[in-house]
Amino acid sequence: MLPNKIIKVSHQRQKPKNLMSQKGSVAWVLVLLIAIGGALGVAYMNRDLLGETKLGQLLHLKTTTTSKDIYYCPMHPQYHSDRPGTCPICNMNLEKMPAGKESATRPEASVAKEAQAPAERKILYWTDPMIPGYKSDKPGKSPMGMDLSPVYEEETPPAKGFPPGSVRIASQTQQLIGVEYGEVTEQPLSKTILTVGRLTYDETKIARIQPRIDGWIDSVFVDFAGKLVKKGQPLFSLYSPELFSAQQELLIAKRTMESLANSEFKEVSANAESLYQSTKERLKLWNITDGEIKQIEKRGAPIRAMTLYSPIDGFVLTRNAYPGQRIAPDTELYSIADLSTIWVLADVFEYEIGHIQLGQTATMELSYFPGETFKGVISFIYPGLDNTTRTLKVRLQFPNPGFKLKPDMWANVTLKIDYGRQLSIPGSAVLDSGTEQIVFVALSDGYFEPRKIQLGAQVDNRYIVLSGLKQGEKIVTSGNFLIDSESKLKSALSGMGSPGHAEHGGSPPAGGGQKDQSPLQPKAIPGGQADHSGHQ
Repeated sequence: MLPNKIIKVSHQRQKPKNLMSQKGSVAWVLVLLIAIGGALGVAYMNRDLLGETKLGQLLHLKTTTTSKDIYYCPMHPQYHSDRPGTCPICNMNLEKMPAGKESATRPEASVAKEAQAPAERKILYWTDPMIPGYKSDKPGKSPMGMDLSPVYEEETPPAKGFPPGSVRIASQTQQLIGVEYGEVTEQPLSKTILTVGRLTYDETKIARIQPRIDGWIDSVFVDFAGKLVKKGQPLFSLYSPELFSAQQELLIAKRTMESLANSEFKEVSANAESLYQSTKERLKLWNITDGEIKQIEKRGAPIRAMTLYSPIDGFVLTRNAYPGQRIAPDTELYSIADLSTIWVLADVFEYEIGHIQLGQTATMELSYFPGETFKGVISFIYPGLDNTTRTLKVRLQFPNPGFKLKPDMWANVTLKIDYGRQLSIPGSAVLDSGTEQIVFVALSDGYFEPRKIQLGAQVDNRYIVLSGLKQGEKIVTSGNFLIDSESKLKSALSGMGSPGHAEHGGSPPAGGGQKDQSPLQPKAIPGGQADHSGHQ
């Protein structure tokens, strides 16, 4: 019995040793797991570097970075931003960079890569678009927190042989801003002015018939308005006691003159002839024709009712003559208008006044006669403008054969001004500031010269060039506003690139970015000269 108890006790003493060994194994497992997790964490944090190794390529650890949207200015492609907005240089809306054209981290990585990679355009230095005087020899951030923009060698002042003020624009930039070209040409120019005219009577060919004597109308031969009458055609007959007495005096004066013609006293015969002539002239002043006077003398007796005739060919506009009507010298019995020529009154806008002149030819078309054109001339230009419509009235005269043209018709009038052969350019090429006109002349190697010119009249969409350009020169017709903006920007950059004067120039600073003193605010010293003590 005793041995069995001893064996049982021995088993109870060995149980604590097995428990300790199990705890040790668990600890080692935990340490191993922690080590593996740390290694995996380090590998994950350096997955980009590990992905470049053969092991990483076998394990497919190489990952692609997610790209961020980059926005750039079409006018200044060197300016980039990671958010939409406007360009701080020219205030144009930023456009999204197409995928694959630019890397994700433009502010430093891509700029540095552009600086290191061999490229056709050489970067001279970096600058802040908001602070043109700020320069740096490497990419980064400006003191204002903006991304620095590179300044390329081609953006420096023009090379020798180019006119002062010329600016160079890269071909890629020209495509972005849509530069188009035109040519200075010499060609025949003519301007057309279109207006609307109203037809009316020729006021110089209107006759008004009045009796010039008291009396009564005996007979009426033209009894309605609108009738076409010929010159010398009878209009009406008039009975007047005064006219009847004048006829009797004429007959008496004629007989007296004839009887005293052979008198020995010359004064008596001369007086008789003078009386006859004065009586005859009085009848003529009453519109009695020479033919009627001869008829009276032939009859030897006065005519009771004298006939009055039309003085011109034309249409009767008004008729106020009726049989038995009592009339006075101021009574207008007929008005007759000659329509062999007709007037057209047209309105010309104020800005077109300088293009018209007397004797200038004009054409007219009416909807009543499709396909038919009438030709006339400007016969009068009225002296004053209509204050409401700001137009000037012009009178044109047209022949009217067959009386096809009627008063109060409406017509389309065309005035054509011929300038002959003139040197001209497209209107879109001109930048007009109000005090001067500028065009950009395209030179070789991507240079553009801003040139002041003197312009003449504008003919449709072209300007006549008086001075400043030569035939055959190549000029910018589209994108010139953006080129002008670029020119002014580069002038500011060159003027603010160094303290004092822009032409002093110098290479970019070797160290980090530093802010140069603006030339617009030089230090004042006695004598009125700028302080140049800052120059090395």
